[in-house]
Amino acid sequence: MRIALYQPDIPQNTGTILRLCACLGVGCDIIEPCGFLFDDRRMRRAGMDYLAQVDMIRHASWRRYLDSRPTRPGGEGRLVLLTTRASVPYTDFAFRADDTLLLGRESAGVPDEVHDLADARVAVPMAEGARSLNVAVSAAMVVGEALRQTGGFAPWAATGATE
Repeated sequence: MRIALYQPDIPQNTGTILRLCACLGVGCDIIEPCGFLFDDRRMRRAGMDYLAQVDMIRHASWRRYLDSRPTRPGGEGRLVLLTTRASVPYTDFAFRADDTLLLGRESAGVPDEVHDLADARVAVPMAEGARSLNVAVSAAMVVGEALRQTGGFAPWAATGATE
């Protein structure tokens, strides 16, 4: 499973998502251009010392990202877009271990051409009147469900736990 960030705008969110990826053992693709310098101190602060542990690939453009993905069948899994324009809640979607969860720009989501190329689109259900969640929060919710469904969580060992 992987997370792909399409032209992220906010360094703190990118750092938080990279930290999430490191902690959960999920790879991350950064599709540039970013709306900030990639070595931004705010991104490094949000990612803490986890950034070196992330299986991260930077792609110079959307086209370069697409060119890097193996063609199906038998290649790379589905591209699953998280979007407020989806009609399927992520909780009703059947994830696969080889899916890539695609998240758009915080300010604008993804353009129609990217939206149309996604294999599936899922949304986080929200209270009426709410517009959107923080992209890092959405990523954590959806990747957590995807890993739960696919058995992708690393084996858990309690440290210091008592019965």
